[in-house]
Amino acid sequence: MKKIFSFMLLIMLTLGLLVGCGSDSADSENETGSTDESTEQTDAEESAFPLTVTDALDNELTIDEKPKRIVSLIPSNTEIAFALGLGEEIVGVSDNDNYPEEVEEKEKVGGMELNVEAIIGLEPDLVLAHASGAHNSEAALQQIRDAGINVFVVHDAQDIESVYGSIEQVAQVTGTQEKAEEIVGNMKEEFAALSEKTEAISDDERQSVFFEVAPAPEIFTAGKNTFFQDLLEVVNADNAAHEQDGWVQIDPEAIVELNPDVIITTYGHYADNPVEQVTNRDGWGDMTAVENEQVYDVHSDLVSRPGPRLVEGAKEIAEVVYPELFEE
Repeated sequence: MKKIFSFMLLIMLTLGLLVGCGSDSADSENETGSTDESTEQTDAEESAFPLTVTDALDNELTIDEKPKRIVSLIPSNTEIAFALGLGEEIVGVSDNDNYPEEVEEKEKVGGMELNVEAIIGLEPDLVLAHASGAHNSEAALQQIRDAGINVFVVHDAQDIESVYGSIEQVAQVTGTQEKAEEIVGNMKEEFAALSEKTEAISDDERQSVFFEVAPAPEIFTAGKNTFFQDLLEVVNADNAAHEQDGWVQIDPEAIVELNPDVIITTYGHYADNPVEQVTNRDGWGDMTAVENEQVYDVHSDLVSRPGPRLVEGAKEIAEVVYPELFEE
């Protein structure tokens, strides 16, 4: 009996070792598989360089290798870069950057006026500029180029489709094209879902919306060829100022004549009580939006920065224009 017991114990121990080895082997294979995928992606990103590209100002530059230190000069570029997974590579941002929270830990390099000394001192491989402000900063950008630093100017996107292009541009010069495809794909899906949710709105129910992007006395709005126009089209609403082109100043009396169903302000983050400013204006009491208390404020960062968060902006617009569709 002792011999039988010993024999059985030996078999059990042997089986235990085999199971353990099998488990370790499987774990090892999983880890190896994951490592291999990561290595393949890294290799693919690195193989894209050296890369010669032309930026929004028709400047040609050659990037020898995947950038490891990046300075971003405008919030939209920063938001795109972080979405692409480049948070660690970002070493400097503009004074106006506020998203994501990690930007607070980055070196600030100026706003409208660039701190060239600080930028060069960060020793970046790449500086991401933007066409909207590049002409005003051309002398500073040239100083950075003269220091041997690559400066890439991203184009000034004014509609959703060109925002995808901006994301792809930043991805190209940073070797993150695969992530860009994922981001753009997700944005398209979310915009499509939002359009589907609001497509039940009939022509009679369709709302006209006036965007007030700067308060009185100099009221500015967004006409066609702007994000706002595109975002309204996504949520099946009309732009009350659709006959205007781009960002324009508009007379208060002209707004009264437009008589929008909804008014959306986008300056509540820096001006007090934007809704009250609108509803208390002389001569505006009989406007449909004011009379029906359809005046709202949406944070401008969500609806005016050409980046991935435009989807969030579209959702906020849809929720105030057609709240009945989003009631739980």
